[in-house]
Amino acid sequence: MSTNPQQRRGNTRQRIQDIALELFAEQGYEKTSLREIAERLGVTKAALYYHFKTKEEILISVFDDQTRPIDELIAWAAEQPRTLETKQEMLRRYSEALASGASLYRFMQENQAAVRELSIGETVKRRLFAMVELLRTADSPLVDQVRCVSALFTLHAGMMFLQQIEGDDPEEKRKAALEVAIDIITQAHHEA
Repeated sequence: MSTNPQQRRGNTRQRIQDIALELFAEQGYEKTSLREIAERLGVTKAALYYHFKTKEEILISVFDDQTRPIDELIAWAAEQPRTLETKQEMLRRYSEALASGASLYRFMQENQAAVRELSIGETVKRRLFAMVELLRTADSPLVDQVRCVSALFTLHAGMMFLQQIEGDDPEEKRKAALEVAIDIITQAHHEA
């Protein structure tokens, strides 16, 4: 049973993305060349060009693919009532989206200067501000608004910094950060 050409192209595209992200993480975005990506893949630079013309195109494709769940989450949350339950579910889904794109987010953390210079930097900022607006309640006390923002960034801290701590399974660390984030958002949400 053979795969069709579209499936093969999809597999090659995925392999290019995986190898490029691996190299970007190992030696940094700026220091990685298309030639090195092609060599690691075992293909010619021309074969790589068939799929991507620049490293930025590769990175943007990885970013678009791995962050699609966040766009879907923002769209879903915008349609929901601004209840505590909605906010807790947003944090759960966001935690899962961060975990599924962990290698990309680690790359972004380690290559912040490069990310800021690329088009994805503005997209990241836009998404974060959208999430903050969906989590906070504008007419609540300032301390509660800060809690809402802190709940979101607790998930980031859990993904970025708890992974450096010895012991415990990464999934357990994710769940611990999520539990703290839900505690914070619950404390910020006062029912009348």
